[in-house]
Amino acid sequence: MTKKPHIAIIIGSTRAARFADKPAAWLLEQAQKREDMSFELVDLRDYDLPLFDEVASNLWVPSQDPRAVKWQQKLAEFDGYVFVTSEYNHSVSGALKNALDQAYREWNRKPAAAMGYGGVGAARAIEHLRGIAVELQMVPLRNAVHLGGGDFFKVSPLGANGEMAEVEANLLPALDAMLDELAWWAEATMAQRAKTA
Repeated sequence: MTKKPHIAIIIGSTRAARFADKPAAWLLEQAQKREDMSFELVDLRDYDLPLFDEVASNLWVPSQDPRAVKWQQKLAEFDGYVFVTSEYNHSVSGALKNALDQAYREWNRKPAAAMGYGGVGAARAIEHLRGIAVELQMVPLRNAVHLGGGDFFKVSPLGANGEMAEVEANLLPALDAMLDELAWWAEATMAQRAKTA
């Protein structure tokens, strides 16, 4: 395969006070050290998505709202996704769920990975995300990065607000496992999508 998988790192929160920027920047910096994939940061703040209000999913009917179409066109550029997610009441943010709902075809047959942050490393949010990914015909990955517990409070403004470098030794093994798995599935799904296009 000559084309490297192009992967979106999607920031899944739009709150003004979000913490997502710090782990997302760290994740992008680490991921860009790899030579087997290329990465791009995609921020939901840059897409003024309405609450889903189409006649149906774009699996069935083309979306009418130009904001949704712009989002779908962006998603179509990628061969896989890493979601940077917080945990709101044991699930993903409403903004991320809405963004997932605004597309369908563009997600299909591509791997979905996640980095979660919060008290329990967004473990429950990532579990919900995996279920959503299955319905969108993505390949949810087993491996994920969980920034939680004491490590979260070392780098969060809710705690010491330190640098990600202070906790990265604890995160790198999980990150390496996740990115290795992502590369495998991205290449496999790219090959099969090309074969069946």
